[in-house]
Amino acid sequence: MELTKKSCEEFVDVLSSKEPVPGGGGASALVGAVGMALGSMVGSLTLGKKKYADVQDDIVSLMSRANCVQKELLVFVDKDAEVFEPLSRAYGLPRDTEEQKTEKAKVMERALRECCEVPLSIMEKCCEAIRLHKEFLAKGTAVAISDVGCGVACCKAALQAASLNVFINTKSMKDREYADVVNNRANTMLDTYIKLADEIYINVANRFN
Repeated sequence: MELTKKSCEEFVDVLSSKEPVPGGGGASALVGAVGMALGSMVGSLTLGKKKYADVQDDIVSLMSRANCVQKELLVFVDKDAEVFEPLSRAYGLPRDTEEQKTEKAKVMERALRECCEVPLSIMEKCCEAIRLHKEFLAKGTAVAISDVGCGVACCKAALQAASLNVFINTKSMKDREYADVVNNRANTMLDTYIKLADEIYINVANRFN
């Protein structure tokens, strides 16, 4: 779909329209990528600085990892839209006969699973991004420390937003055992990484008091 090839204005316009995609999942992936980019910017501003000569190799490694996370999150902007289309079509399948009802239920369940996997992956990448921000906070230039706070705040928001796209799909699943496994995965990430993101943000904010 190449949603990420659109201008910022075009993306926001279509996001605010009645078009089915992009939606919350794609938006969360984009926000996560923006957050990770802010962390990378801190790395870029740290490179080559004599004051941080002893962590230059670490910064190069961090930036390489951050670049991968950023690119993967952008891929999920389009991927989220791709997996939603089958679910959207499934809702419109006929259910006049028992055979049709059974077939629709099968298609729906399969589509719901696919629609859970993408936001789960977005959540995982946001968790990785938050971990990287912790390292940028510890090793990056103090001149850009506010951008670590901004970046981790974006990644936290993206993590929470993506989780809602998981939960809305698991709620509709007939296979409750599978739904519980997925919900547990999502909740574990939320429990761990919202706390970590808050710690990083507060650490940054306290430097300005």
